[in-house]
Amino acid sequence: MPRRFNTAGPCRPDWDYMIPAERRLPEAPGLVEQRAYFVVHAPRQTGKTTALRALAERLTASGRWAALHFSCEAGEVAGDDYGAAERILLSAVRARAELTLPPALQPPDFPDAPEGHRVEVALRAWARACPRPLALFFDEIDALRGQSLLSVLRQLRAGFSDRPGDYPASVALCGLRDVREYKAASGGDPSRLGTASPFNVKLESLKLGDFDPGEVRELYGQHTADTGQIFTEEAIARAIALTAGQPWLVNALAREIVEKLAVPASEPITVAHVEEAKERLILARATHLDSLVARLHEPRVRRVLEPILSGTLAIVGDAYQDDLQYARDLGLIATGNPARVANPIYREVIARVLAGDVEPTILAEPRSFVLPDGRLDLPRLLQEFAAFWREHGEALSGNLGYHEVAPQLVLMAFLQRVVNGGGLVVNGGGLIEREYGLGRGRIDLLVRWPYRGEDGLRAVQRAALELKVWREGEKDPTQKGLAQLDGYLAQLGLDDGVLVLFDRRSAAGDVEARTRFEEARTPSGRRVTLLRA
Repeated sequence: MPRRFNTAGPCRPDWDYMIPAERRLPEAPGLVEQRAYFVVHAPRQTGKTTALRALAERLTASGRWAALHFSCEAGEVAGDDYGAAERILLSAVRARAELTLPPALQPPDFPDAPEGHRVEVALRAWARACPRPLALFFDEIDALRGQSLLSVLRQLRAGFSDRPGDYPASVALCGLRDVREYKAASGGDPSRLGTASPFNVKLESLKLGDFDPGEVRELYGQHTADTGQIFTEEAIARAIALTAGQPWLVNALAREIVEKLAVPASEPITVAHVEEAKERLILARATHLDSLVARLHEPRVRRVLEPILSGTLAIVGDAYQDDLQYARDLGLIATGNPARVANPIYREVIARVLAGDVEPTILAEPRSFVLPDGRLDLPRLLQEFAAFWREHGEALSGNLGYHEVAPQLVLMAFLQRVVNGGGLVVNGGGLIEREYGLGRGRIDLLVRWPYRGEDGLRAVQRAALELKVWREGEKDPTQKGLAQLDGYLAQLGLDDGVLVLFDRRSAAGDVEARTRFEEARTPSGRRVTLLRA
């Protein structure tokens, strides 16, 4: 069977293109050898299970360890019923041990024990009976909730000092979040875990990272080696830029091209293929993307994302830092500062989803904005949006959950309807690229509209828009916006652009009176269409 790009479940080297599992967590074998208890965390579908399963197999094959990887996910249904969670967990341990370990290393019959002690007693019995030290990898540990999670963590801690003869020598907890987040997982109230950490025996926290550019090239190179089909250097660079190395996205883009677009193996994979695959992934909202979307309206996530999307400064403090780390653990926000959405695909998905409640109310017909020569009629688009804003904009923006960025979302919804809807119907796809300027009070949009030039060759029309908000108590941001737009246009090599200024002050007057167009110039003399709304 030919190998393929895997987007569901653990990878197998004989089935899937993959980066060798041992390279994903290079520190883990050393921690096991130190008989350490440690944590492995990373966003979903980044390769945690593949790496830990491979590590368990290697450790057992060495002849020195009895290593077992198993999932705690089935225990989620137990909720606070820690007795039920214990039974589910021990059943998962036994089933996985019978499947992957030789009989001499499998656990004995687990002794009876009171609820709240069953895991501890069972692991002690296994450690005493096993001829090798135990290394146990608890995958999806944060699927356990409330008192069930608390009970398991405390039982693991209880036997720590008795390892390796009377307790597992090494334990890894693997999940979405670091162990400090398990307090929230106990039911949302950190005090439910008490003042002491329920897993204060942890030696290290390992975070599984994204692919670096070399690993993306290596992964795509495996496909080339197997099939002879090359990815052009431009295509690889674009895939790296769009995904920032997020493993699921890297694989999903390639799978979309190879299997869904079915580009023949005799043809190279180009930037155009990557762009089309990206758009299809966003529109399809696969399970991975939907799992992220489901988090957008969580208060902790909204408190982080809203300042990023609106370009305002976040209200900093301990609570914000915790929320920011939580959003990073989910994979929505990149590591490092300033805070930013993890990659352009997530950025696009977030914007489309948040604007999605507005888009069905927009009746504009995308075809009507296409000029006879195939170009986008941007002046008409702006005029139609202004009319829409006068009639519906304030009411719609008032109902959106992300209040600080609501007007911008209404405009982006209008653009999505015209550019994405019209492009896909008329001539193969208009695109919107978005940049958020945290602390700079702006959103930059670049519309790319493909059409056929006079010579019959494919050309791309580009239009740049900057969105700003005039908030209560602030100075008029017009001049600052013109200067910022000047820099954006210079970066793009464009001579003109659009500045949209939403005035949300109480003194601004009614929407009908304040929504108007003006002509303006940037500091360097570039022509600007200024829409005050």
